[in-house]
Amino acid sequence: MPKPYSPASERNRDPILDVLKPHFSDRRRVLEIGSGTGQHAVHFAAAMPHLRWQCSDRAAYLPGIRQWLGEEDLPNTPEPLVLDANDDWSLLNQRFDAVFSANTLHIMSWPEVERLFAQLPLVLEGNAKLAIYGPFNYGGQFTSASNAAFDATLKADQAHRGIRDFEAVNAQAEALGFQLVQDYSMPANNRCLLWQRI
Repeated sequence: MPKPYSPASERNRDPILDVLKPHFSDRRRVLEIGSGTGQHAVHFAAAMPHLRWQCSDRAAYLPGIRQWLGEEDLPNTPEPLVLDANDDWSLLNQRFDAVFSANTLHIMSWPEVERLFAQLPLVLEGNAKLAIYGPFNYGGQFTSASNAAFDATLKADQAHRGIRDFEAVNAQAEALGFQLVQDYSMPANNRCLLWQRI
């Protein structure tokens, strides 16, 4: 198959890395949920060699992720895992002290988002950190005209998709004992949300 490539991942990888570096400086094992092409994984793993960066995604995406991991051949990027919000994550039999996910919540249904959060305690250590990147609404309102247009496109493609409300996502995290540490404004009307489990 052709090697997958995401222009958006190429554009946003450095701004995201700038956010992750200080927060993940004391981390060791990161689970990336929805690794997509694998571009973020190789960029972040190369820049933060102290981390074991574990990719995961639905089975259809793993061949492309393997291409990126194979070409870079980094010592801290193990074989990617098949992982879906609807799977039983306890079967992973692994624990991580950080989770990262980019541009995933708006392509999932809301019940799948809830399921993802519900599964996190099965794979996270007690003091884990959680970082989620993507567009969010605040107070039920879009933060820009471009985000409103993007939301309409998402819903036209599949009705269950859509930009999530920050307050609803934060409530999911808080229910698991996570406290919001920082809400970063990112390029192209995106956010990077950082929580710490307390």
